[in-house]
Amino acid sequence: MGSKGEEFSDGSGQDTPVGSAHSAEYDSLVPPLRLNRRGFLATSLAAGFAAAAGPVAAQTAIETSAEGLKAGEVRIPVQGGSLPAYRAMPEGDNPAPVVLVVQEIFGVHQYIQDVCRRLAKEGYMAIAPELYVRQGDPKRYTEIPRLLSEVVNKVPDQQVMSDLDATVAWAGQNGGNVNRLGITGFCWGGRIVWLYAAHNPRLKAGVAWYGRLVGEADELRPKHPIDVVRDINAPVLALYGENDSGIPLDTVDKMKSALAKGSDAAKASEFVVYPGAPHAFHADYRPSYRAEAAKDGWQRAIAWFNKYLA
Repeated sequence: MGSKGEEFSDGSGQDTPVGSAHSAEYDSLVPPLRLNRRGFLATSLAAGFAAAAGPVAAQTAIETSAEGLKAGEVRIPVQGGSLPAYRAMPEGDNPAPVVLVVQEIFGVHQYIQDVCRRLAKEGYMAIAPELYVRQGDPKRYTEIPRLLSEVVNKVPDQQVMSDLDATVAWAGQNGGNVNRLGITGFCWGGRIVWLYAAHNPRLKAGVAWYGRLVGEADELRPKHPIDVVRDINAPVLALYGENDSGIPLDTVDKMKSALAKGSDAAKASEFVVYPGAPHAFHADYRPSYRAEAAKDGWQRAIAWFNKYLA
C-alpha cells in the first residue's frame, strides 16, 4: 500500500501493509462516537477515501461528476434507528431500476460513492447503505486489523440482509423501480451479493467482485455463498482475479460445480477470472488496481444489468 510494515489480510484476500504508530494520534483528531439508545452511531458518510485503505493512488483514482444526477447522502429508516447511505440517480421523474451497492470493508467512502455515480450515469438508481453503523465507524480507523476485529467481524449476515431489504423499501418510495432490482458489491460486499441473491426473491441480477465463496460457519455467518446455491433467485456475474491470494482458484472451481447443481438462476450465473489480476483489481484508488481488467469487468457488469433489469 505504499508503506512498509507488517502485512495483514483485509478479510477478502488482499494482503495490505499497515502501521500502528499514528493510530492513537489519528483517533484523537476525530470526535468521540455518539450512539443513540438503540446503539446506532450518530455518524455521516466519509467525505474522502478510507484511511485504513492506505495511501491513495491519485493518478488512477476515478472521479465521476454528479452533473445531471441527484446524488448525495440520504437516511434509510430501519428498526431502532437509521442508516446513512449514498444515493445517485438520473434527474427526472421516471422511476429508475435500482442497484444496491455493497461496500468493501472500508465502508461507504469516496470510491463506493463514485461507483454509485457511475451506475447512475448508466440510468440506474444506485444506493449504498453504510452497513456497519451499529458496530462502528470505518472512517475512524487507520489499521486494517483493528477495523476487522472491532467492526467488520462483528456484523451479522442477518443484520445485513435486513438492512438491504430496508434499503430496497426506501428506494421504492423515493423514485426507484424495485421491480427491476440488482445488486453489486466489492470484497466484503462481493460475498454479500451471493447471500442476498439467495435471500431476496425480487432480485433480478447480481454482480459480485472478488467476494469470498467458502469459509467456516459461525454464529454471525452461518452460511457462505457455496452453501446457498440451491436458493439463488437471480443470476450472478462473478468477477475474480487469478492471483487473489485470499480466494484460491480451487474455491472458484468448487463454486462453479455447486452452481451447476443449484437453482435455475444459479446455473445461469457466470464466472470471469482475470489472468494475473490480484484482489481488489477494480479499486482504482489502490495499488491493486488493474485498469484493463477493471474496465472489462465494468463493461460486463453494465451489460449484465442491462440484460436482466431492462
